[in-house]
Amino acid sequence: MANVTVIGAQWGDEGKGKIVDWLASRADAVVRFQGGHNAGHTLVIDGNVYKLSLLPSGIVSGTLSIIGNGVVLDPWALKAEVEKLEGQGVAINADNLAVADNCPLILPLHRDLDGLRETAAGKGKIGTTGRGIGPAYEDKVGRRAIRVCDLAHLDSLEPQLDRLCAHHDALRAGFDQPPVDREALLEELRGIADFVLQYAQPVWKRLKKVRKAGAKILFEGAQGVLLDIDHGTYPFVTSSNTVSGTAASGSGLGPNATGYVLGIVKAYTTRVGSGPFPTELEDEIGQRLGERGHEFGTVTGRQRRVGWFDAVIVRQSCAISGVTGIALTKIDVLDGLDEVKICTGYRLRGNVYDYFPSHAADQAEVEPIYETMDGWSESTAGARSFADLPANAVKYVQRIQELIETPVSLVSTSPERDDTILMRDPFMD
Repeated sequence: MANVTVIGAQWGDEGKGKIVDWLASRADAVVRFQGGHNAGHTLVIDGNVYKLSLLPSGIVSGTLSIIGNGVVLDPWALKAEVEKLEGQGVAINADNLAVADNCPLILPLHRDLDGLRETAAGKGKIGTTGRGIGPAYEDKVGRRAIRVCDLAHLDSLEPQLDRLCAHHDALRAGFDQPPVDREALLEELRGIADFVLQYAQPVWKRLKKVRKAGAKILFEGAQGVLLDIDHGTYPFVTSSNTVSGTAASGSGLGPNATGYVLGIVKAYTTRVGSGPFPTELEDEIGQRLGERGHEFGTVTGRQRRVGWFDAVIVRQSCAISGVTGIALTKIDVLDGLDEVKICTGYRLRGNVYDYFPSHAADQAEVEPIYETMDGWSESTAGARSFADLPANAVKYVQRIQELIETPVSLVSTSPERDDTILMRDPFMD
């Protein structure tokens, strides 16, 4: 049995929640290994809708769910999300939820700084969610973060607060803001400490035990490869590494544990916020795809930008992240179109490119080269076998597979968990 690592192979919002939930029902443990509560997963199970932004998707099905050390944790967001799910009848306790005790915390001062920077940036805005993710990662790398384990030692936190506040007070002064209220911060931490500590433990040790027992582990990534801090459309990226290799460092298990890499890919392309988007459609077709696909961010509610499938960026993402196979989602959104297009390359200043260049100016200037295929009038919604798909939809899937040089393992035909065509089982590979 192979472990499975799930990552987004576009700009996030590829439908990872549904696929991870489908896989989680067959896994023994699910691990979030990077990001924070800026990521959004929507699960639809028996008509019930669950919106997650921090908790691993396995929590809904009762699977052991682990928040790894690579995540930055907003403890108050965690509490709110746990309470919301419990209100929907989901049982959450220390038996099915574990939080890495070396996980850095997102504090109110991080949210403050995030908002102040975006406001001051004007037209240079990156388009963050404003939830303090970036500043929290900065403090982690700057060795001044407060971590989950520190919540059990708040009476001896002064030296860490000195380092933290020396940095943030200077930044706040530049925005004409008062210094950090240290006593208020400590009081807030005291108020949330017991809630978080009930789940805290060295999760690397828990995972080692799970793996030794032969259990199947599912590593759940957030965002997408094109938002990776190194490999994404910099600077319009997130503040963590979103590629599959992060599953090892962000969970405490070695790289030989991460197993089959499943890249989640939407049958068209979307993006939230600022940044380059070569195949973006600003016409009636784009509007139609956005409406049919309900393209609004789970976390922010912002409308997503919509475009044709870009095989260049997906091929690049699959190569960078070592993708074994892809799960193609939302193919039903394309039903009823007379024709569909796939971007197969770019033109830039008279040259043809088969990859997405690194410089932001080049990324903004590339022109997509399209291949046009016949659409299909029949419905793909709810199909559960490849034979149920219209002939032109099958051709579309096969052409994508050829262009991205990676096999299709799964095809999702609706938000419902069971409306999934399994062509290759990641857990059995």
